[in-house]
Amino acid sequence: MAITDDIRKAATDPTPLYFLAGTADLAVQQAKKVPGLVEQIRTEAPAHIDTVKNLDPNAVQEKASARAKEAQENLQTKVTEFINSLDTDLKKLGESAQDFALRGVGVAAEYAVKARETYEKVAEHGELTVRTWRGEAAEEIEDFAIAVEPNAEPGEIKTEPKPVVVAEAAPAKKAPAKKAPAARKPVAKKTTPPAK
Repeated sequence: MAITDDIRKAATDPTPLYFLAGTADLAVQQAKKVPGLVEQIRTEAPAHIDTVKNLDPNAVQEKASARAKEAQENLQTKVTEFINSLDTDLKKLGESAQDFALRGVGVAAEYAVKARETYEKVAEHGELTVRTWRGEAAEEIEDFAIAVEPNAEPGEIKTEPKPVVVAEAAPAKKAPAKKAPAARKPVAKKTTPPAK
């Protein structure tokens, strides 16, 4: 029965649907920002293009070489420090490995909690979005009803909730239908011809 209960719970939980609605609403909000970004790029692009055109390739190459040398020196010093700081004692290495593993588990748990919180926030946003959509739909229906029945007051319009039908987990098997007995033909009566 636990599986049936889990299926019913999953089928009646609206949170994933709210999450989808919230995600869709957030995507629409982000899409509304695109025209502004396009306009910003359009206005800034000529200045960036002029900057690139006026760059001296030799100066760029010298800067890149200097940065590469600096990075190489930093890397060498870091590697040297790391090698010098390594302790060859196996016990300490084992403790370090165990510490890293525990940190990894802690980080994974932290990310799982953050993911769950984000999921719930987006689902709450979706629920508010759905409520807003429903409210707008109700206003539109009310306006339509007023247009159809101009004498009706907006508060008079009543909608009856539709009953929710829950599907069964497994359909019940039907017993085979019993056949009705075949109708018998009436037996013909013997009639004697009338006497003359």
